[in-house]
Amino acid sequence: MSDRQTTSAIPAAPAAGAGEALRSIPPIHRLVESLEAEGWSRRVPRAVMVEAARDAVERFRAGAAAARPLDARLVEERLLHEIAAQLEIEERPPLRRAINATGILLHTGLGRAPLAEAAVDALADVAGGYAPVELDLGTGGRGKRRSVVERLLVRLTGCEAAVVVNNNAAALLLVLATLSRGRRVIVSRGELIEIGGSFRLPEVIEAGGAILHEVGTTNKTRLSDYERAIDETTGAILKAHASNYRIEGFTAAVEIGELAALGRDRGLPVIHDIGSGALNAEESALLPAGEPEARSSIQAGADIVLFSGDKLLGGPQCGLIIGRRDLIDRIDANPLMRALRVDKYTLAALGATLQIHQDIVRVQRDLPVWRALGVSLDHLRARAGRLVEQLAAIDGVADVQIVPSTAYVGGGSVPAQAIESIAVQIAVEEVNPGELARRLRTGAITVVARIRDDALLCDLRSIFDDEDERFVEAIRAAIGPHAS
Repeated sequence: MSDRQTTSAIPAAPAAGAGEALRSIPPIHRLVESLEAEGWSRRVPRAVMVEAARDAVERFRAGAAAARPLDARLVEERLLHEIAAQLEIEERPPLRRAINATGILLHTGLGRAPLAEAAVDALADVAGGYAPVELDLGTGGRGKRRSVVERLLVRLTGCEAAVVVNNNAAALLLVLATLSRGRRVIVSRGELIEIGGSFRLPEVIEAGGAILHEVGTTNKTRLSDYERAIDETTGAILKAHASNYRIEGFTAAVEIGELAALGRDRGLPVIHDIGSGALNAEESALLPAGEPEARSSIQAGADIVLFSGDKLLGGPQCGLIIGRRDLIDRIDANPLMRALRVDKYTLAALGATLQIHQDIVRVQRDLPVWRALGVSLDHLRARAGRLVEQLAAIDGVADVQIVPSTAYVGGGSVPAQAIESIAVQIAVEEVNPGELARRLRTGAITVVARIRDDALLCDLRSIFDDEDERFVEAIRAAIGPHAS
């Protein structure tokens, strides 16, 4: 039985049938026995069957006031049908792969960057066994967790030392807790961003034990604003890349090099949170509008640079902290580090991803997000043409056509960076776009798409070439005779 049947509704009817409808509900134990007779006891625990049966009965009871009279046999059949559909969903892994048809390459809700094959292989290699996370293989003694990837980060960015934590917000929290706890950290008012999930930079600063000192205005901050703000209570200067919004027009901001010079003159660490994780100018140049990158920030004199591992870097979720060795050593020694450190899976995937970044050709070829960024419109049109032929042959498809689209690098990462793209637009007989989108999200093959002009829009820039066959199968299943 397909999980496409999960939304089968109990037929509506006049309120007069409520009493009869309630009397026709079979006891839970009989529903469970019927499920066991159908073989479900070999697939899911009895407790799960009982829970699904109770949920189905509760939904039936809630709608009984509007349920038309049905004989007990039909009620039992419908309940068993609904329970079985729910049990099929229970059999799936709680988190599984989805096809991203939104056109947002770094989609926060879909886990941001997919890993390169080499990173997946490296992760799988350590997952089923042991790995020397904190063991010096040369001496046989205790090693440092950061040493697994530190050498690669030093080579790629020109920093002196590096450490990795579980995300970039944690990186900022740890750095401030180490370098500026109980002291003021100076930030331009125009950089006090919200970083997704309603987490705001001022709140992260406060959680790190530092005291926020805003300078300048929303649209203009000058070096003199920072200079006047520094006193004996100042602990650090922070520059944060406003990656999820943009101020244009009458603006002024202080470059990281100027802030680094000021920090050296006043004996203050300068922290640069670049957010999205481009490593060097060569990579940044491949983006539609460029991005601040780690190597240039280090070269400009930033003492500490922070960025994400799961955005433009194309690796697992983590936060990278690079910079001066003396400061990195202090950060690594902070007791918070134990709470924020990453595990062997993250280190394995990150290490393989950083190895790819040593060669720009491999970056464009092997990292899924960078590969998607470089796909030509001609290639997307050719794929769209093949998909349209297959989709048009499916019963129930009323209209399918190739349309221009706009894809984006990332929602919450670098969302303003738009890229021309191609989409397949689908309309289905007797199924509205919202319902079709819901069926695709909840089907056996999960597809997340978007709706435009009262039609389902599937952007091919974020659907990988090897997913086309599964994508067509998902559409077929969602509009099949039993899908509703």
